Amino acid sequence: MSARAGLSESSNYFASLGAVAERSVAQLVRPPSHSRRALAARRLARHSLLIAAMLGALIIALMYVLDAREIGLMPTRGTPSLWPVRILTEFGKDSYVLLALGTMLLVVAVVSAALSGSSRAQLLNFGMRLQFVFLAVLTPLLVSEALKWAVGRGRPFVGGAANAFNFAPFAGTEAYASFPSAHAVTAFALAFAVSAVWPRARLAMIVYALLIAATRLVLLSHHPSDVVAGALIGVLGAMSVRYWFAARRLGFAIRCDGKIAPLRSVSGQFKGVARKASAP
Repeated sequence: MSARAGLSESSNYFASLGAVAERSVAQLVRPPSHSRRALAARRLARHSLLIAAMLGALIIALMYVLDAREIGLMPTRGTPSLWPVRILTEFGKDSYVLLALGTMLLVVAVVSAALSGSSRAQLLNFGMRLQFVFLAVLTPLLVSEALKWAVGRGRPFVGGAANAFNFAPFAGTEAYASFPSAHAVTAFALAFAVSAVWPRARLAMIVYALLIAATRLVLLSHHPSDVVAGALIGVLGAMSVRYWFAARRLGFAIRCDGKIAPLRSVSGQFKGVARKASAP
């Protein structure tokens, strides 16, 4: 192979990679086009209000009834025998989950740029679903970080006494960043997003989210109401991102009743970019 041919192939590859990146962003910010998006938006609003009302009432009840009592029911903080729980809880850490998803997205982009035809379209299809999962986790996490800072609720071990109403708003310290639980936000948003795209994984993802939530209580990192609040924010955030994708015909269909369901195949959305990026 001549040096000129090698440079040409390299140039084509990076042009292809750029086309993939450009398309992945453009399809997210384009105006919504689905004819049933208003119906889906009303359904989302109804369900969001219902879930928020039910879990909001539960959060308030937990603050008064269980939060302080739960501290005394858990093992002493730092108990050596809890090492398996400390390992398990890391699987719900927001930075680890986002890093894993981001790495997978990067790998998909790099590999797909070297492919063509149906193989490229299938990989881009998978990449778009990964993109949804990534944003479904990231979006509620950004909301939860703002709430942590504004609410400033002390963690169960702060203050030396079982006090569920230990608040220092806008403190900005880790000790006063208990509400909501970021691990719960991450786990429940991830569980919802993965289940939305791959329904057969729903049971496994529910078990995963519940296990992560339980570890935060056992380790005395959060009050029960913190975990429920995290689950609420994670699910509502992921639901909103799913609507955003569905309204733009990305990976989801909107049925006649406004219900959003995953598309069986969305490879057709990428055939254009696959042909364009693979052209000489």
